[in-house]
Amino acid sequence: MNRIANKLKEDKKLLSIYFTAGYPNLNDTVGIIQDLEKNGVDMIEIGLPFSDPLADGPTIQDSSTLALKNGMTSEVLFDQLKDIRKTVAIPLIIMGYFNPMFQYGVEAFCKKCQELGIDGLIIPDLPVDVYHEQYQAIFEKYGLINVFLITPQTSDERIRYIDSISNGFIYMVSSASTTGAKSGFGDEQTEYFERIAKMNLKNPQIIGFGISNNDTFTQATEHAKGAIIGSAFVKFLKKNGTSAIKDFVHSILN
Repeated sequence: MNRIANKLKEDKKLLSIYFTAGYPNLNDTVGIIQDLEKNGVDMIEIGLPFSDPLADGPTIQDSSTLALKNGMTSEVLFDQLKDIRKTVAIPLIIMGYFNPMFQYGVEAFCKKCQELGIDGLIIPDLPVDVYHEQYQAIFEKYGLINVFLITPQTSDERIRYIDSISNGFIYMVSSASTTGAKSGFGDEQTEYFERIAKMNLKNPQIIGFGISNNDTFTQATEHAKGAIIGSAFVKFLKKNGTSAIKDFVHSILN
């Protein structure tokens, strides 16, 4: 069974961390993954940098720009991850945009992910209908879970459609904005979290965007299976480098 599916069955709230591959330095990728797992993170989203990251706020955009300057590409990332399953057991997801995947070749990209032990993909700019009609069979052939995003503006009908073709979790964007750390969630967001929880979807939800500390992690996981932290971790890496990852993770979980 896919590692994501197994992880979602665990009786706990899940912490997923996003970071940009090749940032702060080109060869930091594997060390960051290993340190995150060692310190209690449940899943990792490896960001494949792209020159036009539409869904990302300034922090992650800046990290992508630097990672590209450092020389990060799909080929470089795949080479860095070639032995990752010798040391890392938790689910690994590649998050990126469709263009690099299309340029590489969708089937070739999926095949490579399977060979390396990647469990899923998050591709914010791949429309659900296009995925379902053209690519779902390829993803399933290589055992990859495709994770879709929903927002407070996504209609119930659309959410149920996404739920029907998903087989992992639904990435629940906390607000209709780009990524970025925020100080807390307001009534509007809480109502949205509760509304989705009441829909009794077959796929669990994990909340992302705006989660940066123990308070927001706790708030989000009251209403969902887990939470994703991206910008706050990328900012932490910029300020502290990779040597203090333990401190960051422990500040979220404790």
